Amino acid sequence: MEPLKIIIAEDNPKDYEFLERLLAEEELALEPERADNGLEALKIAARYDEPLVISDIQMPEMNGVDFARALWDKRPMARIVFWSQYKDEMYVRALLRIVPPETVYGYVLKSNPRERIGMAIRTVLVDDQCWIDPEVRKVQGRTGHSQTALSDIEYEALLDISLGLTDNLIAQRRYLSRRGVQSRLNSLYNKLGVDQQQFHSDKFGDAFNLRNRAVAIGLRRGLINAFELENEEEEFQNWLKRFKASHR
Repeated sequence: MEPLKIIIAEDNPKDYEFLERLLAEEELALEPERADNGLEALKIAARYDEPLVISDIQMPEMNGVDFARALWDKRPMARIVFWSQYKDEMYVRALLRIVPPETVYGYVLKSNPRERIGMAIRTVLVDDQCWIDPEVRKVQGRTGHSQTALSDIEYEALLDISLGLTDNLIAQRRYLSRRGVQSRLNSLYNKLGVDQQQFHSDKFGDAFNLRNRAVAIGLRRGLINAFELENEEEEFQNWLKRFKASHR
């Protein structure tokens, strides 16, 4: 049987070599082609009607989530196995929002034994069935719960305070009133449970700085991380440059 051609989007050479050996040892009849980043993978995937892909999440040029969004926009039947060392809620949340109906995909953590990684790849790319890592399923449950899942505007508010923006600057950037900013932040604090943790004493005042506490919880839950905040910082600096130029 002619081997199926697959794309491996992975910027780490050692991780790519691991997958290449795994595919050979598992006798999956899959012939890999490497892409160093999501942008390169997207160009290769354009050659196929129904691309088969194994993709890292954190990559230069274009991350795995943006790559999947762009690919599924043009090839909704593309099958992707996301393999990552991260189960951050921000990634799981983003993926749940972009997976097209009827699309088969998988998510497996790199920390798994090679047998489980092989099973995930076989299930998605060969057997045409979804496969989600048990650890990721736990995060999906929290992401899909209305009382704990952040809305887009709440997530946006978390990014803004993570970047250290004041209420005034958030209002300018998001075209809001000061009251509108406060409303978003209060909604965020409620979802993260920050307001329930707060307590006050006459001697010491409030126990927590709510903004800092929200960022700490966001980091712990994986709603934000250093890698993605670098990208957000770059976007913010571009906006800030335009804002300063228009207010001289």
